[in-house]
Amino acid sequence: MCNRRTYRSAMETTKLVIITVLLGLILQANAQTPSACILSPTNRAPENTDINVTCGTQYMDLSIYICPMYQALYNESLMVVNNQLTNSLCYGTADFTVTPPVLRFRFPINESSASACGNVYKVTSQVGSGAFADFSNVQYVNISGTVNSIDPSAGAITYRPQIMYKYSCNYPMQYLLNNTQIGVSGVNIAIRDNNGSFVSTLSMQLYQDANYQQVLTVPPTGINLKTKIYVNVKATNLTDRFNLLLDRCYATTSPYPVLTTYYDLFVGCNRDAQTKIELNGVSQSARFSFEAFRFVEHKNLTVSTFYLHCATRLCEASTCASLLPNCGTTQNRRRREAEMVPTNTTITSPPIVVGVKSAEPEPFALYGAAAPPAMVCSSPLLGSLLSLLLFSWLP
Repeated sequence: MCNRRTYRSAMETTKLVIITVLLGLILQANAQTPSACILSPTNRAPENTDINVTCGTQYMDLSIYICPMYQALYNESLMVVNNQLTNSLCYGTADFTVTPPVLRFRFPINESSASACGNVYKVTSQVGSGAFADFSNVQYVNISGTVNSIDPSAGAITYRPQIMYKYSCNYPMQYLLNNTQIGVSGVNIAIRDNNGSFVSTLSMQLYQDANYQQVLTVPPTGINLKTKIYVNVKATNLTDRFNLLLDRCYATTSPYPVLTTYYDLFVGCNRDAQTKIELNGVSQSARFSFEAFRFVEHKNLTVSTFYLHCATRLCEASTCASLLPNCGTTQNRRRREAEMVPTNTTITSPPIVVGVKSAEPEPFALYGAAAPPAMVCSSPLLGSLLSLLLFSWLP
């Protein structure tokens, strides 16, 4: 009888233990799912549409529904960018304050941390649109990557599905290089360091000789009309992968690149007759020359002052030739509309002051039968002949 009671007591104890364990497992399972996800419509299996990508002006932002991750037996600590397991910058932050809850990632596109997470940077050429609609080809930088799950299973098999979300952003190269300070330690786009942008590396220098050695000095009275001016636009501190390309150079009476009163030296296949392009798109310097002129609106002024502006961009050395206009066809000879050139792609020269005097040699004056005295006195041979004739007349 005692043994039977003991056996029954042991069985009840065993049932109690089993119930306790099962209850613990249930409670543990409920604890793994955040309360914000229990009634959320996103408490389901992961889908490709769970990710939202924002391509901002300073950051790339990713937000991914977090409840499907828990549904697949993962959490925020098991989701990483491009499988960069050892980099803390490549893990997201859970945000349960929004409905539905999300896991957020942020990549600053002006710092090397954007590339530290293994994002892929690819340069492509596309037809210009928006602010770049005036260009037949514009180079873009595509930034892409994946957010993937880390399976903590230590055995040979797993019951967890693999999760992978893909993302990408497309930026005009001009925007990245002009408005940001993108690091190239892992990107190798253009700028060698993080202390400058594309615009800060640009310079324009005016010269007075074809060898680009003697810097042009403009006196207060102005340089003469038709004086040959040699222009060198240079980008420094760049990697060898990129060349400098001038899309357009024009002159305005304003120090700002506004097209109120302007004159195109060259744009596309249209070129001023006195303008000669020597280098463009073949190195990190671009060179051309033109002759000094005056704006008609300054006809009553002693000097005419204008400024030179050049719309610039970078191009990959291997593709620069394809970006230059093909001037052999009529289609490419269209003239661009007079619109504001984006200031973040334009470099401006110091003021160029032009007087009224022409730089061409003045023609010789026409004289009568008598030669000018200067011509008589400057000829030693003629002086000797005169002396000989004079002494021959003496007795």
